[in-house]
Amino acid sequence: MFKEFKDFAMKGSLIDIAVGFVMGAAFNKLVSAFTGGIVSPLIGLLFNADFKDLSLTLKEGAADETGAIVGKVTLMYGEFLTYLIDFLIVAAVMFMIIKAINSMKKKEVPAPVAPKGPTQEELLAQIRDLLAKK
Repeated sequence: MFKEFKDFAMKGSLIDIAVGFVMGAAFNKLVSAFTGGIVSPLIGLLFNADFKDLSLTLKEGAADETGAIVGKVTLMYGEFLTYLIDFLIVAAVMFMIIKAINSMKKKEVPAPVAPKGPTQEELLAQIRDLLAKK
């Protein structure tokens, strides 16, 4: 059982998946830093606010006896848009990587089609013609 597991774990495709997973996690951090550190502040300039903190208050809350606001309902669309931008960047990069990999793969050339021989009717016609000559 241990040998089977070792054979399974050491297959090239499983190791490739593990490397891809680690690289994907690192790439996700890079994209998040790009979006949070560059894209969000630039878009935030348009709204005069931190882009990730943009929200729409649907219901105002009331202060309780401790002074905390309760019952406030808000849509945090800035955070959603930040994650959407992250996703679009990752999806675009992954599309470009897969397209490049597919273009580097050897294109399979179809095997040449063997020339077709004469049909059964043509063979019978040839036999008839040969018999008619005799």
